[in-house]
Amino acid sequence: MRRLVPLLTASLLATATIRAGAQVLGLPVVNNGVPTGLAFAADVGFANEDAGKGKAIGAHAAFGIGLLGLTASVARFDPKNDDAIISAGLSATLRLFGGPLMPFRVLLQGGVAHWRQDLASIEGPVTAKTTRVPVSLGFAATIPNPAFAIKPWLAPRIDIFRTSFDGGLEAGSYTDSDFAIAGGIDVSMLNGLTLRAAYDRIFRDGGKPSILSIGVGFAP
Repeated sequence: MRRLVPLLTASLLATATIRAGAQVLGLPVVNNGVPTGLAFAADVGFANEDAGKGKAIGAHAAFGIGLLGLTASVARFDPKNDDAIISAGLSATLRLFGGPLMPFRVLLQGGVAHWRQDLASIEGPVTAKTTRVPVSLGFAATIPNPAFAIKPWLAPRIDIFRTSFDGGLEAGSYTDSDFAIAGGIDVSMLNGLTLRAAYDRIFRDGGKPSILSIGVGFAP
């Protein structure tokens, strides 16, 4: 019975940790293309009840050359019933098919993000440290117009994450995975400004965590 208590506590803490979002907590995984040169973006995300019922603000810097692009992200997520959580992430995107002048692209993306969350348990304060690795296959298109381009995209993925607990629990860490899908639409102007919106849904037993985001980007 004495050994069962920490194991049960670890199970409850695993349920309590916030696992919605992707590269950075509280924002969708965006797999919409490889930038040409430098690009910057900022997003605001709104999570549903199963995803923590909060708001996230994030910033991104991306650089692309040829078929490969790299993106660094940081976000601050304010869940409804917990303290704010800062997360940071990095992703790499490879264009498998298509190019700047083609209306359709296929993309492979892998990323990693990390955040920590302070929790309370029957054994005292516990710190949960989560590392998430999303791997997605993206499909993006470009619909040209004289003044702007409309760019819809869709990206199913697998999220792999590992959470470890610091605080004296015998069950110190676990690894799990979820299937998820994200999609969105960008409207790119001739002056380099982009308006964007995205939706992210994780398919998980016992909940339907999802996030809607809106943002703006700029490619100088």
